[in-house]
Amino acid sequence: MMTKQYVFITRKLPEEVVQSLREQFEVNMWHSDTMAVPREILLEEAGKADALLTMLSDKVDRELLTRSSNLKVVANLAVGFDNIDLEAAKENNVLICNTPDVLTDTTADLAFALLMATARKIPQAVQIVKSGEWRSWGPLLFTGADIHHKTIGIVGMGKIGSAVAKRATGFDMEILYHNRNPKPEVEAAVGAKYCSFEQLVQQSDFIVCLTPLTPETKNLFTEEVFKQMKPSAIFINAARGAVVDEEALYRVLKDKVIAAAGLDVFQVEPIDAHHPLLTLDNVVALPHIGSASAETRSAMMALCAENIQLVLNGKVPKTIVKS
Repeated sequence: MMTKQYVFITRKLPEEVVQSLREQFEVNMWHSDTMAVPREILLEEAGKADALLTMLSDKVDRELLTRSSNLKVVANLAVGFDNIDLEAAKENNVLICNTPDVLTDTTADLAFALLMATARKIPQAVQIVKSGEWRSWGPLLFTGADIHHKTIGIVGMGKIGSAVAKRATGFDMEILYHNRNPKPEVEAAVGAKYCSFEQLVQQSDFIVCLTPLTPETKNLFTEEVFKQMKPSAIFINAARGAVVDEEALYRVLKDKVIAAAGLDVFQVEPIDAHHPLLTLDNVVALPHIGSASAETRSAMMALCAENIQLVLNGKVPKTIVKS
């Protein structure tokens, strides 16, 4: 009797997502949807698995891939894949899949919402109302920065960056961008202007980081870079925490070298509650919720499940990451 192929899922997902996999394969799923699977359990399960459905916080490195002799596919519930050793995956004939496209608009919505919330001090204003500390209206109470007619600089003009640029047109913003390659189609669609990284940093009122994490972009935003920004500049990071030198960001925010920062991502996640950045009143911090709408997360999960089904049935997955 043929044994069913084995799938391990590293977070608890809704049963309606998992059911399609259970119909064909043996499936085991970590019991928590918020707590990461311990490393030793991940290694043990990966060693038995034909497929893994992983989160961006799961380290799929050379050790794991080398020890997992049955593994055929890793479906990562994210558009990014910096948690995976692509070279080791290729050497071990493991296909890597991600979830592009389905989260583009949702993540762009969040990035622009974070920009707006940071500029207009919305979280701080909410807190003063809920705490009962709002005593009276004042002409300078929580005065923030206008967004309309300002200059937005987008670092990383991929699909999400393009979607953020489209949203910026509704605010009559001048759109600058820096990317590995110019994007003439985006320029034509939204009037964006390609410029050097230095020009973008110096000229933008809002710097929005949406670049993938690569060896070239790691610690891209250093203290020297922040010091080139306008004193009124607001920095938004909805990419990956490691593109920013967090100690440098703390110093420039504390010393008012730049005005504020809105952060959905951090170098270490979840961020420690006592992290210096969280002590600053000019920081808006979110728990990495860029793609967190019910519709989009469901679509991402379904795409991961479909990619696993395709690979384990000897077919080509929908969204394969090329090494």
